Amino acid sequence: MDRETFHTCCSLVKIPRQSYEQFRSSHFVDYIEKKDFSYSRFFKNYLLPNHPCVFSKRFTEDWNCRKHWVTETGKPNFQRLLQDFEDTPVPVANCNAREYNANPKQILPFKEFISYWREYIQNGHSSPKGCLYLKDWHMHREFPEHNIYSTPVFFSSDWLNEYWDTIEVDDYRFVYMGPKGSWTPFHADVFRSYSWSANVCGRKKWLLYPPGQEEYLRDCHGNLIYDVTAPVLQDKGQYPHYEKACQPLEIIQEAGEIIFVPSGWHHQVYNLEDTISINHNWLNGCNLDIMWQFLQGELSAVQREISEWRDSMDTWHQHCQVIMKSCTGIDYGEFSSFLKIIANNRLSFLNACSGTSAPGCPRHLSDTLATLGPHHAAFDLQRVAHILECMLSNEDFLRLDPTSLSSQPESLLQQIRDAMRSAL
Repeated sequence: MDRETFHTCCSLVKIPRQSYEQFRSSHFVDYIEKKDFSYSRFFKNYLLPNHPCVFSKRFTEDWNCRKHWVTETGKPNFQRLLQDFEDTPVPVANCNAREYNANPKQILPFKEFISYWREYIQNGHSSPKGCLYLKDWHMHREFPEHNIYSTPVFFSSDWLNEYWDTIEVDDYRFVYMGPKGSWTPFHADVFRSYSWSANVCGRKKWLLYPPGQEEYLRDCHGNLIYDVTAPVLQDKGQYPHYEKACQPLEIIQEAGEIIFVPSGWHHQVYNLEDTISINHNWLNGCNLDIMWQFLQGELSAVQREISEWRDSMDTWHQHCQVIMKSCTGIDYGEFSSFLKIIANNRLSFLNACSGTSAPGCPRHLSDTLATLGPHHAAFDLQRVAHILECMLSNEDFLRLDPTSLSSQPESLLQQIRDAMRSAL
């Protein structure tokens, strides 16, 4: 981040997000062709305003996966993939089955999925087994030595994976492999994170709705539609608000291209050809407020659901946090710990920014922070401080047992304020 962008951001308490009216046209999305496109431009034009864009195949042309996983004709290289992952267990979803608002999954050996895929193609892209889709495979975590791609700098301020890498529990980096016709139902990404998705080979069709439009795509019981192309949406008795919804932003993503999906944009995705893609969910200071708002909404939903027990349970508030974590994967206590890890890494970096590394940070993270620069680290701390202030004035957060919080938010907030005085 350059100095000018940083000083512009210093005055931000609430990040202003532009109207999404321009996206009512299904033909509007910026296409970034040249590799000299700067991070600062991406930050100002897409991250802060929360707008989608597409990067050309030039940004992935050096990836090993595009060289080794794809045949000369642009198809998946099954032979090479089997050499690398033959007996690896992988998660496979059935696109022809519905379980709540998702597709049920099973774990299969990779070679069994490839055998199915080959037969599916030979049978004219059909199978009595249904349309199977290898989804949400943590390939990066399982095979880091393969070095099949590198995260573009535009998506490198990735707090979500930074946190999960630190506690060594999980990550949100995935590989998808699916035949023509495989698809993902209508949804928004975990914690209302950003996502970026790169096609190694094949083509996808994306249908995206700006934040808020999903409210028009709920049935009379408040349930979100499973398939936004389903005729049932025309039934005003079941979907009384559908006529208010805008047309989705439709994007055809070609081989090698990367799509940036902004925070809170609901979407549905189809593989138009046999396709392999790489996807990261990520968040940072630009959409941290959206995550915090999402968590508050999730907790409120839990509280409404079990409100009848509020006066008869001494541990009702703690129980709400437990249910919330089981539903979303995080509660207020872990969110506080998440902020602490992110803040401490940047405090360490700023304390050592005159050198070439940041003591206390893993080497790869230190390199990333150095690439983004001290102004970006200061911006990150500014955003953490703002959310900490919001949390410390939130009644539900203040009801948490202070002894259960390892993050000590008041102390962390003071450290950040001291550091920011020096940075500014």
